[in-house]
Amino acid sequence: MPLAAAPRLLTAFALAIALSACSARYQTPVAVGGDDDDAVCQSRGYAQGSPEYVACRKDRDVQRNAATARADRRQRDLGEYMLNHPERP
Repeated sequence: MPLAAAPRLLTAFALAIALSACSARYQTPVAVGGDDDDAVCQSRGYAQGSPEYVACRKDRDVQRNAATARADRRQRDLGEYMLNHPERP
């Protein structure tokens, strides 16, 4: 490998690593927030192990799963739209 190509290869490698950090999948949707479920339910005054606490944790799980499903559905719909309408970028 010529010495002149090394900086280009190193730059391309660094750029690839930097861009790969943006491609994380299954992140918690912003609508739900990245809060700790335990801390949120306890801050609402529910004692750990009480029926209200269990209901709070289940409710947060349902909200998170629904937000993830909505995000996946929007992404799928966008992909289908782009396939069906190639004339619009």
